[in-house]
Amino acid sequence: MSLIDLSSTLLFIAFIAYLVGTLFFGGAVKGGKQDASVSNKKWGTIAITVTIIGFIANLGYFITRWIYSGHAPVSNMFEFTTAFGMFVVGAFILIYFIYKLPSLGLFALPIAILIIAYASMFPKEVNPLIPALKSYWLTIHVITAAMGESILAISAVAGLIYLMKSVDTQKRTKSSIWLEIVMYAGVLVLGFVIVTTTFKLMDYNADFTYVDKNGATQEITYNTPALFGMHEYEMKSPDKMKPLAAMPALVNAKKLTTVVWSVLFGSILYIIIRLILRKSISRAIQPLTKRVNMQLLDEVGYRSVLIGFPVFSLGALVFAMIWAQEAWSRFWGWDPKEVWALITWLFYAAFLHLRLSKGWQGQKSAWLAVIGFVIIMFNLVAVNLIIAGLHSYAG
Repeated sequence: MSLIDLSSTLLFIAFIAYLVGTLFFGGAVKGGKQDASVSNKKWGTIAITVTIIGFIANLGYFITRWIYSGHAPVSNMFEFTTAFGMFVVGAFILIYFIYKLPSLGLFALPIAILIIAYASMFPKEVNPLIPALKSYWLTIHVITAAMGESILAISAVAGLIYLMKSVDTQKRTKSSIWLEIVMYAGVLVLGFVIVTTTFKLMDYNADFTYVDKNGATQEITYNTPALFGMHEYEMKSPDKMKPLAAMPALVNAKKLTTVVWSVLFGSILYIIIRLILRKSISRAIQPLTKRVNMQLLDEVGYRSVLIGFPVFSLGALVFAMIWAQEAWSRFWGWDPKEVWALITWLFYAAFLHLRLSKGWQGQKSAWLAVIGFVIIMFNLVAVNLIIAGLHSYAG
């Protein structure tokens, strides 16, 4: 077995272990009268053991791919997103040993599973680094930023569980509606996995040429039926679906097409789930949170931001600016990715300000944590996939 095959196998083992760990955490949550009761310790011990095995396999994937490629495996969407999923699990394991909350695993592991499933839809090939990425700052900047985001993700997990426990999902209120919107967003990720897998199995390819923002003619291949064409495109596959409209050079029309297809498939999947459950997804999940300690969850959410915020600040802003100066001779250039990193930083700075100065705790703090993670995921999905910029190589 080659090193890259071993790497792929280890990632698959990690994925399966996280699935199994989720089931055991479910048993731990349902098995006791309280979130940390004696009766569910056995389930919790098995769950965290399986999760650690999965994390070790995930780490093995990361290391073997690093050795094979000769650089940190965070240079494209597949590599960065799998690393992000791994760091989310690592952050959860650390928090678990401090607070012993099985309910965190029941929600954190599915999020990591979705992230890794999302990553698997991108090209997995190991390619040489382009000149802009040949720097040790790639490792420092990207890994530190991903670690910060993963710790912040745990605050969102704690906030989501808090809201599932405290919001009355049987009544149609603003809180219950927004909570269901969060569930819908998770289903959309499944939609992305379904649509990309479906067209990949169909071996769908449509070739185009287009003019990029620098005026150069480029070639591009769509892997889903083209809803939107690239700037000044010319179709090279006449037997395939013609784009409905052409996009400006700022927009990556190919990836916008994938996102729209994902929303369509995800929405259909959401409707099917609702018809099967005959209730909202949040209401169906809510019984799993009946025994959680809300005060402890609030503390976990706050402390995760307290730790994750400075780590994210170093990786996404400080180290990024140093690398930008080295690569492009300027610290800041209002690139879409840079702007969104700043928006994320400002949001969590506001979170801490409202928490410390205004006393925002409980539901208010939980909503802020969830919104913060939505901002992070918007950066990962929409900004990376749709908007063209200096960071477009990450696609």
